[in-house]
Amino acid sequence: MTATLEPEKTVPDRGTWRRGRVIAVFSALTALLLLAHSLVPNWVGNAGSLLETFLPWTGLLVLPLLVAALLRRSALALVSLLLPALVWGGSFGGRLFDRTEAGGDLTIVSHNVNDENPDAAGTARALAASGAQVIALEELKKSEIPKYEDALAGRYPHHSVQGTVGVWSTFPLRDTRPVAIMPWTRALRTTVDTPKGPVAVFVAHLPSVRVRLDSGFTANGRDEAIGLLADAVAGEPSPRTVLVGDFNGTADDRALAPITARMESAQDEAGDGFGFSWPAGLPMARIDQVFVTGVRPVASWTLPATGSDHLPVAASLAL
Repeated sequence: MTATLEPEKTVPDRGTWRRGRVIAVFSALTALLLLAHSLVPNWVGNAGSLLETFLPWTGLLVLPLLVAALLRRSALALVSLLLPALVWGGSFGGRLFDRTEAGGDLTIVSHNVNDENPDAAGTARALAASGAQVIALEELKKSEIPKYEDALAGRYPHHSVQGTVGVWSTFPLRDTRPVAIMPWTRALRTTVDTPKGPVAVFVAHLPSVRVRLDSGFTANGRDEAIGLLADAVAGEPSPRTVLVGDFNGTADDRALAPITARMESAQDEAGDGFGFSWPAGLPMARIDQVFVTGVRPVASWTLPATGSDHLPVAASLAL
């Protein structure tokens, strides 16, 4: 008699749902960090603000966790990675797409030109080539200001420089004055008389921040200046206001809340991608901003690199 062999049954590897618990925990912590970043305290080296400056990059934490999950052949770990991926997508996924529209009545460019810029005239010509009606410059070096004035004079007959910031316009300017946010002048306010009516424009360069091993993220001077600048903007009677400049902080940073609570980020509303502006060689954060109230952003983008360590930022606005 010939024996009949039963086909060998495949026993499912139930361990794939038991392995990877540590990875799953780290996945949950990553999602929690994205959801509750505002709870990270600032009293230790301004850690909360430092995290929020580079918040979109926290999504990269998923990559080593994915590699670990694949090496462990853990279904539990792989499924748990959906949590931080979904949270990141809900927070930043929209910034991956081009939200710009055609049209707009006023285009404004803002650029920290860097006081060590080796080609001031070339930088000015590159900005003028953008076709913007208003150009705002920060970190102007006194000895270099005539070079910017000469290069922009033909297209921008109206301009004013206050301290280390300046504004150039194809439209008339009036009521221009410095704004006190620091002991020396690094902010101004002006009215741009466009064909569709006046627009108040503020230009600001907030104090720099430092990341140090002994003190963490040092930003006290910047944070104090933000409060003074926010007060000036809040007192502006014009219903249409634009605030541009180098804020040394991103719109996600809680320190900018006095501004972002009353104004919209043009990049967040109508940007092309994340719009990172610094450092110019490998942009990792958008610290150069265009904030608006009373007008609608229809497009926001960065311009090609100049001789500065920042990229210029631009926005087109419907008045």
